[in-house]
Parts: sequence; structure tokens; C-alpha cells
Amino acid sequence: MTHAVELSRPKNAAAVIEITRATPSEACDWDRYVENHSEGGFFHLFGWGEVIETAYGYEPQYLIARRAGKIVGVVPVIGVKAPLLGRSFISTAFTVGGGPLGDDDAVVAKLAAAVVDDGEAQGVRYIEFRSGETVLDGWRQKTGAYANFAMALPADEDDHLGLIKRRRRAEIRKALVAEAAGQLSLRLDGDADEFYRFYATSLRNHGTPVFPRRFLDALLRVFAGKTEISVVEVNGAPAAALLSFRFKKSYLPYYVGAATLARGARAHEYHYWKLMRLCVERGIERFDFGRSKIDTGPYRFKKLWGAEPTPVTYQYKLIAANEMPNINPKNPKFEPLTKLWRRLPLPVANALGPLLARNFP
Repeated sequence: MTHAVELSRPKNAAAVIEITRATPSEACDWDRYVENHSEGGFFHLFGWGEVIETAYGYEPQYLIARRAGKIVGVVPVIGVKAPLLGRSFISTAFTVGGGPLGDDDAVVAKLAAAVVDDGEAQGVRYIEFRSGETVLDGWRQKTGAYANFAMALPADEDDHLGLIKRRRRAEIRKALVAEAAGQLSLRLDGDADEFYRFYATSLRNHGTPVFPRRFLDALLRVFAGKTEISVVEVNGAPAAALLSFRFKKSYLPYYVGAATLARGARAHEYHYWKLMRLCVERGIERFDFGRSKIDTGPYRFKKLWGAEPTPVTYQYKLIAANEMPNINPKNPKFEPLTKLWRRLPLPVANALGPLLARNFP
């Protein structure tokens, strides 16, 4: 004998879902929704649209879903018109997260459909959602390229050390000995000039164009109170700088740059360990390293800290394009540019980098 099972539906699920373009006056309501949503991330925040528009001139096309006047979903979309790659919609460009958030799957599907309608009307090549929490019908999924690393922070220091791979644990202990000898120190008052100098140098060394300085300035202005620049000094000289974000109960070390001496001095091990323990003191529960390309140096570095890699799924809707984009450092098409970039004098790389960075959203 079979029984009919009635699936539970959200209250007011039958109400009409209305989709509108978000305005700056709705920024606070938007961010409140993101912060209260279980899947809401830092890169869903409304301010990213302003940062990207200020730095690159790309138009934010943020959509809000409402039922009976109440916000039940949001999707941050950036209309990108890159000179080398054409026009696309990305949620969210120049970040590692995004995609639609909704009270239920019906809202997410409605938001995605609205983005597709806008994309078709504007002639984009493809739409990219940098999340895959809700699988969208008719969209293509890409996984296996990137993994994210996030970990809960143990309150007890010994428990914390026990999570870290033995080789990294030994390096941390050596770094702490260097700290006790006055050779390593951490400060949290780094400024934009100091950070950008280290970051631009590191990106040149990795063969990657640096973002324009106005991007950094807009980021620090729009997200004041949610950003922190930490600096490690080796024998009193700055050696590494890290720009991190704070969101909900998480700490996100995101942009990092360092001088050559940092590696030999164990500045990176010291930097991350000190920040992790500082997070515990502040009541922050999670340390989110962000995504890395699988089987690269950054991927292996993050894995040694005890965080397990979680595969990242991106979703694509092809409009004018015939295949999903492959914009990452491992793409053979970019290999000649990467090799050339590493050989450029730093002033030349810093001058040309911001012009090219807009092509790699």
C-alpha cells in the first residue's frame, strides 16, 4: 500500500515572486539578507558592485526577489565587457564566490531565469555563477578545477597544532622560536601603499597582472571595518603583507604579497599561525583560506594547515558562446603571457598590469 507524501513548502511559496533591479538605497536590506542567509558569503555583499564599477567601469546588475514585498532572494551580477574575452555576466566578477541566494529553490530558479533574460537581451556570450549549491536546470556545471579550504579553529592551541601536518607544525615552532628571539613580529596596522607594493611584486613573480590601485582603495573604503592589513617583519623590516576580510564568524585571508626573504624566514607560517590564534581570541570561529587551483603550490600550502579541500562547482549558461570559458593560470593559451610577465621589469609590469587585469574577472 502506498501513501501520498506532501512535500513541505515555504510559507507563502505560492505568492508571486517579483524580480527588480536593486538600487543603492536598498544596500542595507540586501546585506542584511546576505548576512542572515546560511549560504550568504562576503562576495555576495552589495558593496562589491561599487568596488568593481569604480575600478573597472563594469556595470553591477544586482537583482532582488520579493514575495508580498519581502526580500526572499538576491543575485549579484556584474556585466563584464573585457576587451580580450567579450561580454559576459559573472556572479561575482573578480571574486571567488557569488551566485543566487534564495529562501527556496523556486526563488533561485526565478532569479537565474531573470539573469538569463537580461543576458540574452544584452547579447552576452555566457553567464557564470560562482557557486553550485542549487543545481540549475539547463545550466552546465564545472567542478574539479578548484577547491576551497576552510576550517574550524580549535580553542585549545595544542588541539589546533594537532590538526596541522607535521612538516608545517615543525616550521611553525621554528618561527615561534624566531619570534621569541626578536626576529619575527606581526602588526595589524599595514596601509594600502605597503600592501600594494608587496602584492604587485608577488603577482609579477607569478606571471599575473596586478589589479589597479583604485580597486584596492575602493575595497578598503567600501568595506571599512571588514578589512585588515597585517604585516610580518623580519628583523624589523617588513617582509610580507596580507589583506584579509572579516564576515560573520569567519576570517578570510585573501590577497597576500611578500618579499624574497619571507620564505627563508618562515614568515608565511608565522603569519597565518599568529592570525589563526588571534582569531580565536577575537571569537572568530572559522579560517577560510579561499579557493585554489587543484594540485598547485597554493593548494598544497593550504592543505598542510589541516583544512580539507572542498570541491568548488561553477555553473554556466551559454548564450552566444559554444563552450564554457577556461580562464585560469593553467590554461595553455595563457602560458606564453605568464612566462613573459615574469621577466618584465617591475615598473613595466605595474604599469601594464591594471590594463590587462580587467580581462581576467
